Amino acid sequence: MSRTTRLARVTTAGLAVLLLATACGRSEDSGPDKEAASLGEGPAKGKVTMWSMGDADPTLEALAKEFEKQNPGADIQITPVPWEAAHDKLTTAIAGGNGPDLSLVGSTWMAEMAAMNGFEATPKEISADSFFPGQWATTEYKDTAYGVPFIADTSVIYYRTDIAAKAGVDKPAADWDGFYADLRAIQKTAGRANPKLRHASGMQTGFNAWLFWLPMVWQSGGDIYDPQTKKFTFDSPEVTEALEYYAKIFEAKMAPTDKTDGRQGFHDGLIATLQQGASVGGNLHKDSPELDAAWQTAPLPVNKQAAGLAGGSDLAVFKSSDNKDAAWKFVRFLTDGENLAAYGAGTGQLPAATAAWDDARMAGNTKLAPFRKQLEVTKAPPALTTWQQIASAVDSELEKLALGKATPQDVQKALQSRATSIGTGR
Repeated sequence: MSRTTRLARVTTAGLAVLLLATACGRSEDSGPDKEAASLGEGPAKGKVTMWSMGDADPTLEALAKEFEKQNPGADIQITPVPWEAAHDKLTTAIAGGNGPDLSLVGSTWMAEMAAMNGFEATPKEISADSFFPGQWATTEYKDTAYGVPFIADTSVIYYRTDIAAKAGVDKPAADWDGFYADLRAIQKTAGRANPKLRHASGMQTGFNAWLFWLPMVWQSGGDIYDPQTKKFTFDSPEVTEALEYYAKIFEAKMAPTDKTDGRQGFHDGLIATLQQGASVGGNLHKDSPELDAAWQTAPLPVNKQAAGLAGGSDLAVFKSSDNKDAAWKFVRFLTDGENLAAYGAGTGQLPAATAAWDDARMAGNTKLAPFRKQLEVTKAPPALTTWQQIASAVDSELEKLALGKATPQDVQKALQSRATSIGTGR
């Protein structure tokens, strides 16, 4: 399982620990410190402990060794943490004040952990201008950044060129109506020109379906939350439009509803298109290089505007760190464009810094080009401490919609009610 996939599977884990931790030892008016210290002059010194996520990461270790060469007095110690245990481990460390100096943190966890006063505000020497705006937004809580984007993630359309060609589709259309028409044309070839094909789309339902549906709301020109009024807007016309578009893919039986493994189905030619992140392409190339000529990627189709979801992982320095200056200097080193390009080339992950994409190691990969275009228009989910609960509610209601157990209007009403009941947290 890839690091990105593991992140997607654990974004709702450990909520009870978080709620307990945020409830203890803090007044209702308390909050994270917005004041960021400046980085000191000279090289980094001393031991820096870091938690990475997933399996051991040789590329990250190699970068740490290079940092130590450039900073002879520094000693970087990296400990891998399984994604499945990461949320609980992070919140427990924050509550106990005994975390590492810095850690990789799932981007959808940043707001809730910043609200726990767990992270240092980002030093002014690290500029937001170096990163994709949507990725930088994942680090922000109440208008202050508490980390730096490291691994970017967003989804694009993967399509089987060999299957699409038999439907007369050279490349998926760039707009909603045209893309839906392409799916219909591809679906009509199932059992005929494409005997193995079952579904034109691998649109996800159930767990983490929100990752793929929320951009549809943004593409329609709307949102699900208004930060000015601090109210949810699931009752807007734009949400209606996104729900109706999502629903009609399932109504036309163009996507499975039985928890089929979309990536395996795409590999086997049972599914013609997927909306997924970079890990899918990396795994396809690694496991089945003979299929490289049979698939390609394209940006998400546009409705009123282009939009995508900014996911991935950020680097955060803990409030309890004993060596904040060296930790931030290591963060700055890791997120330098050249170093991020090296990390992306070594792991298949998407760099969050724009300069990294000008590096030949990234720019030369044509299948990554749609990701670069998509990252320019990504947005972060609402920076709410209750976001995981909201996301779970969206998942459950979308599943009802996909299964035909609720109408778009039913789902819209339920989401507005459930989200309002859950609230926005701190």
